[in-house]
Amino acid sequence: MGRAYQNRKESMAKTAAAKTKVYSKYGREIYMAAKAGGIDPQANLSLRGLIERAKKDQVPTHVIEKAIDKAKGGAGEDYAPARYEGYGPGNCMVIVDCLTDNPNRT
Repeated sequence: MGRAYQNRKESMAKTAAAKTKVYSKYGREIYMAAKAGGIDPQANLSLRGLIERAKKDQVPTHVIEKAIDKAKGGAGEDYAPARYEGYGPGNCMVIVDCLTDNPNRT
């Protein structure tokens, strides 16, 4: 196990972390769209658009199917949209829109 192995391992870890972040983001968005408008992509235009965007970003189909199944089943995490408003440095207004499964933690 030489230096080349270590370099390859580190670069694979970086890309894996970036992919995981993208996959989880699409999973949450697809879950919310399916929960709000139904699980049929033909009837739910926002879900269809999200699935197309996810496929363009090379999200695996099992991630998409898992998010739709989770929305169909009703059990598991229940994400709720939240909006937080506040003032930052220099009195600039900051508005944060997010999805959360625990509003107390967010």
